[in-house]
Amino acid sequence: MVHPAVRSIPRGLLRGLSRVLAIATVLAGQAALAQPVATIQPTTQATAQPTTQPIPQPLPQTLPAEIDAALVRARLPREAVTLVVADAQGKEPPRLWHRAQVQVNPASIAKLATTFAALELLGPAWTWTTPVLVDGPIRDGVLQGNLYIKGQGDPRLVVERLWQLLRRVQGLGVRRISGDIVLDRSAFQLGPQDPAAFDGEPLKAYNAQPDALLVNYRAIVLHLTPLGAGQLAAVQMEPSLAGVEVPATVPLTHAPCGDWRAGLRADFSQPTRIRLDGTYPVACGPRAWPLAAPEPTSQAARAVEALWRELGGQLGGQVRDGLAPAGLAPVISLESPALAEVVRDINKFSNNVMAQQLFLTLSLQQKGSGTLVGSREVLRQWWRDRLKEEPPQFDNGSGLSRQERISAAQLTRLLQYAWASPLMPEFMASLPVAGVDGTARRAAASPGAAGLAHLKTGSLRDVAGVAGYVHAADGQRYVLVAIANHPDAGAIRPVVDALVTWTARPAATATSAPLPPVAPPSRRRTP
Repeated sequence: MVHPAVRSIPRGLLRGLSRVLAIATVLAGQAALAQPVATIQPTTQATAQPTTQPIPQPLPQTLPAEIDAALVRARLPREAVTLVVADAQGKEPPRLWHRAQVQVNPASIAKLATTFAALELLGPAWTWTTPVLVDGPIRDGVLQGNLYIKGQGDPRLVVERLWQLLRRVQGLGVRRISGDIVLDRSAFQLGPQDPAAFDGEPLKAYNAQPDALLVNYRAIVLHLTPLGAGQLAAVQMEPSLAGVEVPATVPLTHAPCGDWRAGLRADFSQPTRIRLDGTYPVACGPRAWPLAAPEPTSQAARAVEALWRELGGQLGGQVRDGLAPAGLAPVISLESPALAEVVRDINKFSNNVMAQQLFLTLSLQQKGSGTLVGSREVLRQWWRDRLKEEPPQFDNGSGLSRQERISAAQLTRLLQYAWASPLMPEFMASLPVAGVDGTARRAAASPGAAGLAHLKTGSLRDVAGVAGYVHAADGQRYVLVAIANHPDAGAIRPVVDALVTWTARPAATATSAPLPPVAPPSRRRTP
């Protein structure tokens, strides 16, 4: 959503930004056992400690005939999937309980824990701020010193909001900065990052890495638009990056619109000189190609410099990384959208880097520095405090991990706990609606199944599944979890469709032991 204050932004500046929200991916791997952690004090959202009991051993259960048949058609062995259908309130016996205690790789379903814990610990109205500081006076339109932009982990510092920040700087009367623009990215302590480490695809948007000053998701979008003459397609990169050259046009071809990305023969080996040595099919029409920034470490600086100059600003020095001096008060601060809105983006579109930004923010708020180790501790202690059991194996908060592990029983506990929470409406509204929107828009192929379920999806090689809520014909809500860890895991999609349809029918009988209910959180207000 574009802030009303930026409706005057040039139209070209705003195009295509939403396309860089990328679906998270994950590969299966071996998990390490979770280690105990020290008690972490909560920050803002106060909740009661639920009283729970250990999950009883379920009785043996036969899969429903239509689910068993769907697995056979999908050629997925029963031992490759974990399935649960349980009353959202935890008061009735589960209707389905298959391999529910087995630890599996959840892929992006892991975002459920990150986002709901953040809603509790920070509050749905919580926002990030990006302060701007100066170390010199402003005289006759000139800032006689440096300007500092201090990153605090905002996941939504997209190009139009960066435009707003720089326009507010100009609103102070600054037209020229005699010194440098200094980017302070010290709020997160992450060490060396390698976007290719996960799967060898560093330019895939889902592999963009977190940063305390994350500009435009650390991504670019190449827009290709066939021109009226029919010989060339215009090429535009957003955001503009200072010092990075992109060809203005690419030749058109009358070939079918197939793998048009491969046909462009793009060469990113020189990050400051992107080449397109191929052609673009006119049959494709206008298209957008989201990519992780070819040179991620310099992307923020290049974007800031380019936009400052596009706004008519002058710069005597350079844009560089550095630390803001202690003791300076911000001259302006840019506030992010509310956490509930950010959580919706994360879960609806399974945005990995936004999830990792939120994950790191947990330790930044509680420990003063955003680190993976610190955020794992915060999330694990939250799980112990709220669900009264040993937590799953967390990694980076997004599910883009080979180490992440959780069981269907644990996911069921989490979803039942969230259902009982006063934060349930914000959380449930963040989940994709099956057959309607987000990453679940193709998840309901059966007639009448669309709109019946709010499901967080997770997928890629060797892992696919969903977890969320289903609305039954009798008005009851059920928690549904279905995850496959198998080389043909993607074949679970029709199984999920059959499972949603089966769950939406009223239950005749219960066939396995109940999960103990999860007590609702306190409704005590945040001080």
